[in-house]
Amino acid sequence: MCLVFSSSSVTALNKARLEASLHAHASAINVAKKWPSPYILACGLLLLLSLFIHFFHPLRWFAVAAVSIDILPIALRGIASLRRLTLDINILMLIVVAGAIALKDYSEAAFIVFLFTVAEWLETRASHKKAVLSETGQVVDVDDVKIDTVITVKAGEVIPIDGIVVDGHSEVDERSLTREFFPVAKHADSPVFVGTLNMDGYISVQTTALAKNSAVAKMTRLVEEAQNNRSSTQRLIDSCTKYYTPAVVIVAAVISSIPLITEVKHPRSWFQLALVLLVSACPCALVQSTPMATFCALLKAARLGLLIKGGDVLESLAKIKTVAFDKIGTITRGEFTIVEFQSTSSEVARNTLIYCIESKSSHPMAAAFVEHARSCSIEPKPDSVKEFIVYPGEGIYGEIDGRSIYIGNKRIAARASSETGTFMLLSIRCGVTFGYVFSDTVQIGRYALSDTCRTGAAEAIKELKSLGIKTVMLTGDSEEAAIHAKSQLKHGMEEVHAELLPEDKVKLVGDLKSREGYTAMVGDGMNDAPALALANIGISMGISGSAVAMETSHITLMSNDIGKIVKAIRLARKMRCKIITNITFSLVTKIAILALAFAGHPLLWVAVLADVGTCLLVISNSMMLLKTKNSSSKKCCASSHKTCSGKPKNACGSSSVCGQSGCHDHGKG
Repeated sequence: MCLVFSSSSVTALNKARLEASLHAHASAINVAKKWPSPYILACGLLLLLSLFIHFFHPLRWFAVAAVSIDILPIALRGIASLRRLTLDINILMLIVVAGAIALKDYSEAAFIVFLFTVAEWLETRASHKKAVLSETGQVVDVDDVKIDTVITVKAGEVIPIDGIVVDGHSEVDERSLTREFFPVAKHADSPVFVGTLNMDGYISVQTTALAKNSAVAKMTRLVEEAQNNRSSTQRLIDSCTKYYTPAVVIVAAVISSIPLITEVKHPRSWFQLALVLLVSACPCALVQSTPMATFCALLKAARLGLLIKGGDVLESLAKIKTVAFDKIGTITRGEFTIVEFQSTSSEVARNTLIYCIESKSSHPMAAAFVEHARSCSIEPKPDSVKEFIVYPGEGIYGEIDGRSIYIGNKRIAARASSETGTFMLLSIRCGVTFGYVFSDTVQIGRYALSDTCRTGAAEAIKELKSLGIKTVMLTGDSEEAAIHAKSQLKHGMEEVHAELLPEDKVKLVGDLKSREGYTAMVGDGMNDAPALALANIGISMGISGSAVAMETSHITLMSNDIGKIVKAIRLARKMRCKIITNITFSLVTKIAILALAFAGHPLLWVAVLADVGTCLLVISNSMMLLKTKNSSSKKCCASSHKTCSGKPKNACGSSSVCGQSGCHDHGKG
């Protein structure tokens, strides 16, 4: 659910001095300021002049002027903080500056204010890349384009809005969205997405979404929503700092009151120690250590074509011990073709009925029937079908012209009160899926369909194993089909469970969680949704997957490359390392400065400089996640391209026909 800010919300935020404003588009917000504000520049100039105090003593008042000019924004935010009955870094800075002025360390007070405001500006500059998700599409006014509008896109132009190709054919570079390095062929009925590049053809596209609901716009919103979903580590740190800052103020007050209660030789050093404690104990770097790393990881994931719904998901993903895979449409392409169709009825009209009913199904097997019908000059008419029902794990049912038609695997025969019979005349080669057709209780057809394994599936399973992750297959196909698929994956799957209903998958995912620990489930069908929801991490296939699976899952792949699951897990583990590094560095720096102060060297400017430097290092360390290169993917793509050159698609490595000697199952495996 996305958050919509009204003008009243913005007013409330501005009362808290949070500088909120409304913008029509996220890309219009200019987050980073190229140059420091005039106040910062004036403060720096006056501070520089005040350093010549040894030559002209009245120059010390320039330091006071520098404080007066640059302290205003800090004071306003501090007052807003007090109104909310909270203590933040602005309050601590005001106390420190006031203490330095009380000790007549005017130059030091000016130096503190200058460093603090410069640090805020540098943080804005450093974190600018995380504020706006770049859209690679050409700037086109598409706000007025309605759904079902037909637009034309010439070669070399960027597709301005999501849609379906209705005329023409071309190759489209989808690298900006999916990070795939080779163009994708597009023809009639192929989906195209905003921001992708039409390379060499002239196509007519019928729009399927408004500009605000395009794939890229949804990606932007999901990343923004994910940023608002704080991780458990971040929530723990935030809850600690809620009590931490007041405690630091109390301790500093106690230290500064020691010279007033007892007789000490150097009371000034106690006051300086209290001020250094306030600065050193400021939790800025600690508070930023988790959200900065989390958001940089979320943005990197989006650039890789992975939509992740929050920091908690990334933290759980880093702990994954087992990954369970659906088969059809996940391990396999889900692009079926009818190898053979055996009619046990002489009535051609009944075959027409089959195609009409299949045209109402979203299952990839159904698409094969519709294409086969059109190749036979039969145009399916879904409107003529009544009482259409999907039986998960079994097949589909529909009524047409008074006939009850059942299509599916051997389980559907029980619903039709019939027998499946045998496939004596059908192809018996490996790598086909068998199914049955019944009209009322009479079997009127049998068929065989073929599918192919996804390129790179075997390599992805192997890489997961190298990360110490167990892989499991959960499929509705027969055991023979599952075993054959396992062999195509070079026997990388450690467990295979076949002939499963959706509820069986849920039970097995629950068993894996209790037995193995953190478990991820990868699927694309509506029937995978319960298992996706139960798993610690649900991963759906964005292009071929159903809307229900995408909604239920925690992670959505923007392409059908399951190798991106490996990238996601590696990214999550790197993020966890960055968070640990950030927290450790923040704490060690604080302890070192405090140790130096208690050893008799309470230098305010050193404390401020260390605090600023730690914040910037935390930001820089987190942003290194954005610069991580995936050279292996380029190498993989290049090698596969070389291997496949001049060969049919099925001739390439792991794209061979995947064993599915099981049955047609509209519930999917």
